[in-house]
Formats: sequence, structure tokens, C-alpha cells
Amino acid sequence: MALIVQKYGGTSVAEVERIRNVARKVGAMRDKGNDMVIVLSAMSGETDRLLRLAHQIAPNPSEREMDVMMATGEQVSVALLAIALQSMGYRACSYLGHQVKILTDRSFTKARIKEIDREKILQDLKKGYVVIVAGFQGVDKENNITTLGRGGSDTSAVAIAAALEADVCEVYTDVDGIYTTDPNICSNARKREKISYDEMLEMASLGAKVLQIRSVGLAKKFNVPLCVKSTFIEGTGTVVTREDMIMEKVLVAGITYDTKEAKITIKSVPDVPGVAARIFEPLSNANIVVDMIIQNASVDGKADVTFTIPKADYRKAMEIVRRVGREMDALDVQGDENIAKVSIVGTGMRDHPGVAAQMFSTLGNEGINIMMISTSEIKISCVIEDKYTELAVRVLHDVFGLAEPSAQGST
Repeated sequence: MALIVQKYGGTSVAEVERIRNVARKVGAMRDKGNDMVIVLSAMSGETDRLLRLAHQIAPNPSEREMDVMMATGEQVSVALLAIALQSMGYRACSYLGHQVKILTDRSFTKARIKEIDREKILQDLKKGYVVIVAGFQGVDKENNITTLGRGGSDTSAVAIAAALEADVCEVYTDVDGIYTTDPNICSNARKREKISYDEMLEMASLGAKVLQIRSVGLAKKFNVPLCVKSTFIEGTGTVVTREDMIMEKVLVAGITYDTKEAKITIKSVPDVPGVAARIFEPLSNANIVVDMIIQNASVDGKADVTFTIPKADYRKAMEIVRRVGREMDALDVQGDENIAKVSIVGTGMRDHPGVAAQMFSTLGNEGINIMMISTSEIKISCVIEDKYTELAVRVLHDVFGLAEPSAQGST
């Protein structure tokens, strides 16, 4: 018998029949004697529907009231699953974030979990209940409802698993695991049996959407075994675990891409101490996340600074940087929304020289110009024109031997 935390995403509970399907899966695990804690997202499309309603009333609604409203989506899904399980003869009970209780800070719409009171869950498990908890939400110390941001149900599930010291946290979604790249681009992409926390953290930060990055960070911090599975296809999924638990360390674990970034260059700014702070502090104050940054060599005491930001923040960022540029007598401010970031990720890169050169030469042989480069111990990212995204992913996937063995043998 094991204590299992399962999280089901919005597509898994999108309609009544899919909720019944989840209930059958949960019931089958309960029949094997396992203690079951289920974390649910809102039904697919519900959060977007609620957001549209709010913005029809006011262009900039209160974040506190937004959280009160958006938390209702999960309230519906957890109650429906509890009803479904009860109709099948199982003891089940649903809880909202403030009932468990999941205590967060007061950062409305993007709160962070501070602690979880596990006693109520443990008491119900001891009585034989399947415990169903609303994901994505919590409560601050003043009992205000808070939400954790998009993808927050993954974080809820991992945090609950850590608090309960669960044997495993299974994340059910509409894909059957972590692939070497997007199967929609590479039909021969291979599903990984295991992947390390660090590799998954990099892939999540670089565009892979299977797991929310904060949930992976929590899993690593508290050593929670994660398993990504499909709600709709039976299979073993992909285990996200410690690096020392993976027998075969691969050179490159996966290829990711992100077409939701933009690039800004502020030209010919004074190359003196404090200039970088003058550029980036106003962006930080506007809650704009800066990703890659490069500065060219100083010429006559002037330098160009180029950086990437989310495409959704492009207009706001350009206004800020133009204002800063005028204050600093910069020569010009230029922007480009037609870019993509393509990355290779793998813990094996730590011990193998020449990986970067192979990546650069592969892109160069295809006539793909590299605008920016960023590296870490287990990652290399290149910014390119977005029209070359799929070509870049395919050729890198091939050159690093990531295809299915059968596909590799036929080439």
C-alpha cells in the first residue's frame, strides 16, 4: 500500500464523462489498497472564461477579486469528482485551499505556498476517504483567497505530496510523458523513461509546457518523485527524479523551443558603472521578466545592450526602454518580435566538450543565423529568426541522435 498524490489537469476533467473516467482510475488505485489524494485543475477553458468576464467589466480588475473569482473553477471540478466517486461506492470528500489549509503569501494571482496543514488530509485518509483538493489556490494569513498563477495546480500537487511525504506524485495530462522534443514537429521524438530534476527545470524554463517550473523546483527541493502520465492512454509515463537515480546519462536529453519572446536593443549607451541598473530596474518595477542579455564590446566609451523579454510585454517594455534611452542619450532603441529561442538540454553536457560547436555548426549549415547565445552547465540556447524554428528543432534533434531507435536505424 502506498500514499499516492495524483494531479489531473483541465483537459482531464473537461466534461462529465472525463470526470467519470478520472473517478474510475482513482477507484482502481484505491481498490489496490492505496491511500489517494487527488488535486484537480478547473475544467478546461473555465479559467479563461472567468478572465474574460472580469475584463468585460473592468480593464484592470482588482487582483484580490480576480483570485476570489478564479478559485471557483476548481471548486466545481473537485465537487464533481467527489460526487462521481461517491456514486461508485467510494468514500470521498472535497476540500478547497482554505479548508485544508494551504497557507500562502499575499501576492494575489501569483502567490507562493508557505506551508500546508496536513492533519485534516491524514485524518480523512485514516478513515478510508479519497481526499480531493482544489489545486491552484490557497489562503493568506488574513484568510484572503489567493491563486498560484497559471499551471499552479502542478505546484499544489507537489507541495501536498511533500507535506504528506507521499510515495509518488503523479501528474496526469493529455500527453503520455516527457519527449525529446515536440512530437508535433518531430514525428520520431522519443519518450523519456526518466529525466533528472535539473534537466526538467531547464526544459520547463525554456518552453516545454508539460510541467510548471515551480512544481519541478519544489519536487527537487523536497525529493518528491514525479511521474508524468496520460489520462487517456495507459502507460508508464516519464519519471522525474534525482540524477543519481538515472542509470544512463545521455549527452542531450531534449530540444526545446520558445516563440513567445521578443528582442530589444538599446544602442550606443555610455559604458560606465550603473548603466545596466538604469536599463533593467524600470523593467523589473513593471514586472517584466528579462531573460537573455548580451552587451557588445565598448567602442569610444559606448556599448549596445540587447535582451529578450516575453512577447506579451513587448509594447510596454519598448515604451520603458525608449524613455530610458532618451534619458541616457542612447543612439536608438530597436525591437524584434519575430524571434525564437531554441535550446538543447542535458546533464551529459557537463562532461563532453564540443557540444556547443556542434550545435552552432549544425545551425550554420542550414543557413540559420544565431543572434544571441546563452549557456549554463547543462543548457545552450540560441536566438534565431522564428521562421527557422521547426527546421532548427528537427536538425538538432537528428544530429544529437534523439530519434526513436527504429527511426534512427532506418536513416
